[in-house]
Amino acid sequence: MPPADPTTMTGLELMLWVQRERPVDVPSIGRLLGLQFDEVEHGRVVISLDTRPDFANPLGNTHGGIAATLLDSVMGCAVHTTLGAGVGYTTLELKVNYIRTVPVDGRRLTAEGLVVHVGRRVATAEGKVLDERGKLVAHGSTTCLIL
Repeated sequence: MPPADPTTMTGLELMLWVQRERPVDVPSIGRLLGLQFDEVEHGRVVISLDTRPDFANPLGNTHGGIAATLLDSVMGCAVHTTLGAGVGYTTLELKVNYIRTVPVDGRRLTAEGLVVHVGRRVATAEGKVLDERGKLVAHGSTTCLIL
């Protein structure tokens, strides 16, 4: 856990802490999938992972849920970077467009999330997932409820 109570940190402070400390002892989706927080700034987050055989769908390619999870993570975390201490959010809607398949042989996927709008109760963001050649794999948008 963070050295301080995470409810006392702004969203940006918390995301920067996660990026810096990479807490491997805390169970999370990030630990499960091997997510790396590459870049964190106000309204923008970049996360990457390497595909592996465990990510395979029945056809042997990376399951679409991996791209969806990357998008949900970067877009939600981008929204989180704009929130004050003790303020949370939850995903109300996630829209994903799949563009191409990805092998499960250690390919690097990089996702970027950008905030579009943050209001008092609702925030929106957009994101994209690129493969290691810079080719678009998936893109999407989200609507988040600010709690």
